[in-house]
Amino acid sequence: MVKIAIAASEAQAAQRAFERLQLRYTPVAAEEADVIVALGGDGFMLQTLHATMHLDVPVYGMNCGTVGFLMNEFHEEGLRDRLSEAVEEVINPLRMRALGADGEMHHALAINEVSMLRAGPQAAKLRVSVDGKIRMEELVCDGVLLSTPAGSTAYNYSARGPILPIGSDVLALTAMAAFRPRRWRGALLPKSATVRIDILEPEKRPVMADADSRSAGNVLWVEIASEPSVNHRILFDPGHGLEERLLREQFT
Repeated sequence: MVKIAIAASEAQAAQRAFERLQLRYTPVAAEEADVIVALGGDGFMLQTLHATMHLDVPVYGMNCGTVGFLMNEFHEEGLRDRLSEAVEEVINPLRMRALGADGEMHHALAINEVSMLRAGPQAAKLRVSVDGKIRMEELVCDGVLLSTPAGSTAYNYSARGPILPIGSDVLALTAMAAFRPRRWRGALLPKSATVRIDILEPEKRPVMADADSRSAGNVLWVEIASEPSVNHRILFDPGHGLEERLLREQFT
């Protein structure tokens, strides 16, 4: 029999679902589980994936939150059958390395995106390099982000970035409110690319870096690259995987 661990966000709906599933399925600790069931929204799913990546155990999310792009529908009954029929998607995160103005080096992984955002009243002024070559001497904007295919329907899409098919070896570099070049639409980069963002005039125009909501304030530069050694395993009900969801997003 499949051993199930259950994790829930602090939201009331997730906590109520957690109590009902506990009584029905007798969960085990995550370290002993064959699969982890996450109850909440996309934010909690990201937290669970980050917290359990060392276990190499797939995570099956059930939506007790709002968006739920990475989640399946919540049903109390038939969970073991759903888990046995679920389809697995494997996602590689981005690895962020950022130097703070105080000299501290920050490291983080991001499943959705790494973003650089202005941290003051003035627009950020950035220099963009790809694989060691400067591609844009000066980008003036509210911020810029690098998104994975899995994260392309999140912040990236809200910033008018492209939706990327799951399985495509592509990353999306998208600006937020670009002022100069005013009509820059962003760029599609190979998954193997290393992107470096240097902050120009950091004292006058401070910038913060954020990797899946884990922030480093007032940075001088940020380097971002895919991390192929880390595999996040996510389970979806048949016919409702990430590829189908990405297609559906584009036709609604």
